[in-house]
Amino acid sequence: MTGDNARAVTLPAEAFRSPAQVAAPPGLDNLPLRPALFVGRTSELQQLDAAMATPGGVFVQAVHGLGGVGKSTLAAHWAATRPHGCAPIRWINADSPTGVQEGLAALATALQPALAQVLSVEELADRALQWLATHTGWLLILDNVNDPADITPLLARAPGGRFLITSRLATTWHHLTTVVRLDVLGRAEALDLLSRLAASTAPGRDMNGAADLCAELGHLPLAVEQAGAYLAQNQFTTPRTYLDLLTHNPATTYDQGAVGTTPERTIARIWRTTLDRISADQPLAADLLRLLAWYAPDQIPATLLDGLVDGPTPQAALGLLTAYSMITPDPATHTLAVHRLVQALARTPDPDDPHRTPRLVDQARSHATSCLHAALPPTWDNPATWPTWHALVPHIDALAARAFAETDTTTTAAVLNRAGRFLEYQGQISRAISHLRRALAAAERTLGPDAPDTLATRGNLAHAHFAAGDSQGAIPLYKQNLSQLERVLGPEHPESLTCRSDLANAYWGMADLERAIAWHERTLTDRMRVLGPDHPDTLGSRHNLATAYLHAWEYEKAIPLYERTLTDRMRVLGPDHPHTLTTRYCIARAYWGAEGPVRAIPLLEQTLTDRVRVLGPDHPDTLGSRSGLAEAYHDAGDVGRSIALFEQVLAHAERVLDPDHVGKRIYRHGLAQAYHTAGNVEQAIPLYERNLTDDLRIRGPDHPDTLDSRLGLAQACWATGDHERSVSLYEENLTCTERQWGSDHPESLTCRYDLANAYWAMRDLERAIPLYEQTFTDRVRVLGPDHPDTLASAHNRARAYWARGDVVQAVRLYEQTLTAMERVLGPDDLTTLVTQHNLALAYESTGDFGQAISLLEQAIAGMERTLDPDHAHTLNSRNVLTRVLAKCDSGEFGQP
Repeated sequence: MTGDNARAVTLPAEAFRSPAQVAAPPGLDNLPLRPALFVGRTSELQQLDAAMATPGGVFVQAVHGLGGVGKSTLAAHWAATRPHGCAPIRWINADSPTGVQEGLAALATALQPALAQVLSVEELADRALQWLATHTGWLLILDNVNDPADITPLLARAPGGRFLITSRLATTWHHLTTVVRLDVLGRAEALDLLSRLAASTAPGRDMNGAADLCAELGHLPLAVEQAGAYLAQNQFTTPRTYLDLLTHNPATTYDQGAVGTTPERTIARIWRTTLDRISADQPLAADLLRLLAWYAPDQIPATLLDGLVDGPTPQAALGLLTAYSMITPDPATHTLAVHRLVQALARTPDPDDPHRTPRLVDQARSHATSCLHAALPPTWDNPATWPTWHALVPHIDALAARAFAETDTTTTAAVLNRAGRFLEYQGQISRAISHLRRALAAAERTLGPDAPDTLATRGNLAHAHFAAGDSQGAIPLYKQNLSQLERVLGPEHPESLTCRSDLANAYWGMADLERAIAWHERTLTDRMRVLGPDHPDTLGSRHNLATAYLHAWEYEKAIPLYERTLTDRMRVLGPDHPHTLTTRYCIARAYWGAEGPVRAIPLLEQTLTDRVRVLGPDHPDTLGSRSGLAEAYHDAGDVGRSIALFEQVLAHAERVLDPDHVGKRIYRHGLAQAYHTAGNVEQAIPLYERNLTDDLRIRGPDHPDTLDSRLGLAQACWATGDHERSVSLYEENLTCTERQWGSDHPESLTCRYDLANAYWAMRDLERAIPLYEQTFTDRVRVLGPDHPDTLASAHNRARAYWARGDVVQAVRLYEQTLTAMERVLGPDDLTTLVTQHNLALAYESTGDFGQAISLLEQAIAGMERTLDPDHAHTLNSRNVLTRVLAKCDSGEFGQP
C-alpha cells in the first residue's frame, strides 16, 4: 500500500486458512465465575436438559425473567454442570450490538490469537461468524439480551450449533424452540441460600428472622445473595437487624452490597438500568410502576388504571413493563402482579436515582390513592358491590401500611373511611377500627375537627366500636359528634337524629336500658315528625326501640313494634333487604322470649335460608342467624341439632371473622353451653376457658362478656365436681360486677344470687342464707316484688331454710312464693310447677300428707300439659306422689 495512511501488514500463515479448517483448541470455554452456592432450580434445569437432548441443527433456548431472578446464574450452572455434550462453550454479554460484536471478536481471537494483531474488531467478529457457520457442537450463551434485533444476524448465520439466551424480555421469544420463565426461589430454597451464605463466616450464628427476611425480599435470588453477603461480612448483624435496615434506611440498603460486591450487581442498580431503557421508550411506564408500588403485589385490578391517561398510552406502557418482566398480567382475571421487592424499591425515594426522586414517589402515592378512590363502589351494604370491594380492600390495606400517616390527604381519609364501613359490615372489626382511626386523624388534620366529613368519620368509628361490643369506647365519640351537630345543624336535623339514635344504641350496649329506651322513644317521635313514618331512618328508630324493649324483657311492647316495622320494611325496602331480614330475625327472638322457642324456630329457619341466599353463608348476619337458630334448638331441647349448628357456625367464624371478633366468643359460648347440656362438660370447659382468657385480654375483668364467660366456666367446673374453683369464680364475678355497676344493679343482684346458690350446693348454709336474704330484699326494692328474678330469689331462699332444717319457715316462704308465682307467671309456668313440687315436699316433711298430695297432683297435671308425661320433672313429681301415697297407706301420718 502507498500514501500517508498506508500501513504495511504481514499476515501470518494461519490467516490464509479458512475458518472451516480451524479446529477449536482445548480451554476455549469462557464461562464466568459461578457462585459457590447454587440452590433449587431443578425443574428449570430439567427443561433445558430435555430441550438439548433433541437432535438436530441449530437450537435456540431462552431463559427470561425479572432482573436479579438468577437467569445468568442458571445458564452458567447448567452449562458447567449438565451433560449437554457441547464444546466449546462461549459466553457473550449480549446487552448491546457492541457487546455481541466484541464477544464474537473474542471468540475469533481465542481460535486464532495471531489474527488479533492484524484484523479489526469488525473483521474478527465476521471471522467468528464464519467459524460458527462451518462447525457444529458448540454452545453460545448470549447473556442479558435487551433487543432481539441485536442477535438476529448471529442466529441466522450460524445454523450448526446451540444457543442459550438470557433476557429480561418476556414477550419476544415465542418463536424459539424452548422458553423457560424463571421465577423467584421457593421459600425453603431462599432460606437455605441465605443461611448458608450467612454461616460461611460464622457457623452457628443467630439467624433469628431469616424466614421473615426472605419473605420481605420476595425470595429474589440476587436480593437474598446481597443480604447473605452483608450478613457474612457483618457477623454481629442478624436477619432481624437487616430487616430493620430495610425498614428505616431502604434506599441505602437496596443500593449497597457487601465489600467486594460489584456495584452494578445490587438490586437498585440492576433495576435502574432496566428503567433507563424502559423510560427512554415510554416515559409513562416508570410512572405506572411507581403507582403500582403502593398496592398489594398480587391481583391488582387493571381497572384501577382506567382514566389515568386517555388514549392507548397506558396499554403501551403496561406492555413494555410486561415485556421486561417488571409486571405480570393475568388476562383471565384482568389483574396485574408486581414483585414485592420491585414495589419496595419503586416507592423508596432516592434523590440520586432519577426514577425515584422524592417528588416522583410522592406523586405516585397521590395518584395511587386517587385511583382507589375513583374505583370504590358507592355503597358497602349492597351484596352486588361486594366482589368489587373484596378486590380493592387488599390494596387499600397495602396503601395504608406503606404510606406514612402524616402524608394522608383528604382523599386518603375518604378511602379509609369507606373501606372501614365495608370491613365493619363484613365482620372485620379490628381492621375497620384501624382504618377509621387513621381516617379520623387525617380528616381532623386536613379538614378540622368539626367539618362534615370529619363528623361522619367520627360517627363511623364510634359505630365500629359499638359493633365490636365496645360501647364504652363508642359513647364519647357519639357525644362529641352530637354536641357539634346539634349546635351547628340543630337538634332535629337528620344527621343529629341519626347520631342520637346511635348513642341510644351505645347506651343499650352498656346495659343502660332505661336511658336507651328514653332516647330511642324521643328519636322515633322526632323522626316521625321530621322525616315521615315511611322514611328508612324512621323504620330504623322503630326497630331500635323494639330491640331495647326486647332486652328489657318487655315483650308486649317489643313485638307490636317489630311487627309494624317488618310490614313497613317489606313494603318500603323489599323482603330481601338486609334491614328487613334483621327485623324478621328480631321478631323471632321476641316471640321466643315471650312464648318459648316453638313459634320462633320456623321464622329463624326461614331467615337463615334467606340470609344465606342474599348475603352469603359467611356474612356476619348469616352467622348470627345460624347461632340464634342453634340457641333456639338448645332451648327447645334438641341439643344434638344445636351442637351441630354451633360447630358449623364457629367453623365459619374462625375462617372469616377477625381473631378477636366478639361473634366468635358468642358462638363459642353457645357451643360450650350446648356441650354442657349434653353432658359433655369436659368439651365445654376449654371453650369457656378460652373465652374468659380472650375477654380478660380484650374487655377487661368487669365487662359483661367477661362476666358471662366466667359464669359459664364456674357452672361447668361445678358440674365436674371442682367446687372450690367454681365458688372462687362466682366470688370474683360478684366483686367485678359490684365494682362496675354498684351493688344494686340487676347484674350485681344476679351474681350475688349465683354465689348464694353455689354456697347452698356446697351445703354452706351459713353463707348461703344471708346472701339469699340480702338478694331477696334488694331485688324487692330494685326490681319489685313480682319480678321473675325476685320470685326466683324467694324460691331459693325457702329452699335454703328447708335444707337447714327450718321446715316451718320454709313452708311459710314457699307458700308466699307460690301465691306470687301463680299470680305473676301463671299456674302452668315451669317455675310455678317446680315451686309447687317443692312446697309439697316441705308439707311431706311436716307430716301434712294431704296438702302434699293435693299440690303434687296439681303439679303433675300442669307438667303433663306444659312439658310431657315422660319429662324428668313429671316423672319425679309422680314418683314423689307414689311415695307419699304409700306413706298414707302405711299409716305414717304425722311422722316428719
